[in-house]
Amino acid sequence: TWIAARPGEGVAAAATSGAEVVVLDAGAGLPPHAATVTIAVEDAARGFGNGFAWPLGPLGERLEKGLNRVDLLLTVGPPAAQESFARIWPGPFPCPTMPTALAPLQTGMDWEGLDVIAFAGIGAPERFFATLRGLGVNLVRAQALSDHQELTPALLARLDAEARRTGAQLVTTEKDAVRLPRDFRQNVISLPVRLEPADWSALDALLP
Repeated sequence: TWIAARPGEGVAAAATSGAEVVVLDAGAGLPPHAATVTIAVEDAARGFGNGFAWPLGPLGERLEKGLNRVDLLLTVGPPAAQESFARIWPGPFPCPTMPTALAPLQTGMDWEGLDVIAFAGIGAPERFFATLRGLGVNLVRAQALSDHQELTPALLARLDAEARRTGAQLVTTEKDAVRLPRDFRQNVISLPVRLEPADWSALDALLP
């Protein structure tokens, strides 16, 4: 894993160290045409909001301009959300689309009926909570944090106290688990999930 203030420099350093493939979670800082493949990831349930860029809407730039820069639009959500997205945003888009769904990895963990206090500091925490509900947990509380919110000692102490009081298991995302203090991590289970597209062909066609 490479961390760099300037993405272009990070990519160059990774390549110098022998990396053959570099994946960035945000490629906006790269020079034009520097990326081999650019993928836009969108929550199927939220779609593009009202379709307008800030300050009139939630988008960082005009929708048409943004989609013209990407090679693939990847939508994430269950079938009902995908159907809603297709109905509200029928296209056509300047790039192919690939519907996907989040699926938990099978680890042997028996989630059915487990009392859980879940916390998540990701862009769409409700999607994480919905995945837990789908596994059959009893969600005692769902603590939605802002994206990258600091996991302060006070916050963790409150979560731990509630878990002890209710007998619930603390559960979080893989992304948040790595940010936990090492001595607290043993109290928390992370739920591993992966994106599963119904059809890989749109992505396969883009890869060299």
